[in-house]
Amino acid sequence: MDDYTSRVPYYTFPDNSLEDQEIALQSNPLMKRLIASRKSYEEDSHRPHYHYVNPEARLNDPNGLCFWKGHWHLFYQAYPPEDTRQHWGHAISDDLVHWRDLPYCIYPNPERCCYSGSTLVEKDRVIAMYHGTEAGNMVAVSSDPLLLNWKKVSGGPVIPLPKTPINYFSGLQKNGLRPAYNVFDPCIWMKDGKYYSLSAGTKPEGPGGKPIRANFLFSSENLIDWTFLHPFVEDDHYSLVGDDGACPYFWPIGDRYILLFFSHMSGPQYLIGDYDTERNKFVVSNGGKFNFGAFKPSGLHAPSATPDGEGGLVVIFNMNHGKPTNNWDQIMSLPRRLTVQGDDLYMEPIDALKSLRGKPYDFGPIALPANKDVILPSIGGGNTMEFEVEIDSGNSPMVEMNVLQSPNREEFTRIAFYRGRGFKGKSLLSVDSSYSSTAGDVISRAPETAPLALDDNENLKLRVFVDKSVMEVFANDRQCIALRVYPDRPDSTGISFRSQGVDSQLVSFKSYKMKSIWI
Repeated sequence: MDDYTSRVPYYTFPDNSLEDQEIALQSNPLMKRLIASRKSYEEDSHRPHYHYVNPEARLNDPNGLCFWKGHWHLFYQAYPPEDTRQHWGHAISDDLVHWRDLPYCIYPNPERCCYSGSTLVEKDRVIAMYHGTEAGNMVAVSSDPLLLNWKKVSGGPVIPLPKTPINYFSGLQKNGLRPAYNVFDPCIWMKDGKYYSLSAGTKPEGPGGKPIRANFLFSSENLIDWTFLHPFVEDDHYSLVGDDGACPYFWPIGDRYILLFFSHMSGPQYLIGDYDTERNKFVVSNGGKFNFGAFKPSGLHAPSATPDGEGGLVVIFNMNHGKPTNNWDQIMSLPRRLTVQGDDLYMEPIDALKSLRGKPYDFGPIALPANKDVILPSIGGGNTMEFEVEIDSGNSPMVEMNVLQSPNREEFTRIAFYRGRGFKGKSLLSVDSSYSSTAGDVISRAPETAPLALDDNENLKLRVFVDKSVMEVFANDRQCIALRVYPDRPDSTGISFRSQGVDSQLVSFKSYKMKSIWI
């Protein structure tokens, strides 16, 4: 058997006392390295100030978001410079906004790489279940105050890879046979004294035997011995032929259940439905996307989600880059709070983000005469801002807000609203980053257009977050479009509005300079 021992320095920390752990971290060589590495990027003009970015090298999927002993814990696929195979990186927060780096926590061996997975918080420990490449799905546990020390149960995979190699994306073995299940990214929960886990994959049951999304259900009484039960999801009429079910997160939300996942074809998605606990089936009644275009370049990637303790979920995504960067590229999105009403998903930025706001600048109401650009006075906030906007679009067929705009519009990012122009009378929200940057190495992204369900007389309410190379646009707590942008000019900080064809009104506009999460 191959020896996949990591070349990254590994440290064991005191187990019982938070104070002892904090003291050990202060003198830990790896922590000192991470702190120095983060500081070295402070002057990077595109590195965000209030989105989480790992301290060194690149990152990939967020994993195992959870709350334990007073801290939120964010894990992620990290690529340490001396051993660029995936390890689990680690950060903690008191509020999901201000983050503190911790040492790498789950290292490869016997698996080759530590891929994605989720966590389950129990009274006396936290369970991490994740995919170990060339081995299978793994389980590790930790119970210390900061989740610094992890032990893998059984010393090997608890759900091994099938003996005959499987094509993950087709769901077929090399000889063309269909296996009972795939072994890939897992999630874990407990019901009636048993552990349950989903494993990501596909089934060749689409038109003409093409693959469709699948998540396979397993059960266990001891975390070590797992039994395959069956495919878990019924009545999924929302994901596409060719999608797969990577990075699954299955949680209760309100009086319903939700399955979040990532498709390597279509990006991050969700399914809403009911959990038939007698048959152990998830019966789907609605679904949708978090990306409204390809996930590369510059789009959302995989989710990590956990209950917020108030009936909703908190979800964080990693975001792909659209420009070559110096030793880092992907970042994390802002945390979103998800709730449901019936079959409808609602999403809003978590409330703690307001703690980053500086002094507000307030404009409005301002008339938006037809077919004229209305440029707001300079507010001197730069490119780390939040904007709160309310627009009464009236009968205008389109109103737009342009941000990160240079004086002569060499660079700008366009947010456009089309009332009642979508499927079944829904409105449409579009973000176009085609002119966001004049830099020659920025990869263009096609405009994203998302459905937005508003009542006939309901005003458009936006919260727009701009953070150097990322923009997230929340609309009426019902939709969000997030993407990377890379303005190259220092004067690309302007804001303008336009109402096409018919007058409308900017009811209110507030802007806030946002503080760094690292100060």
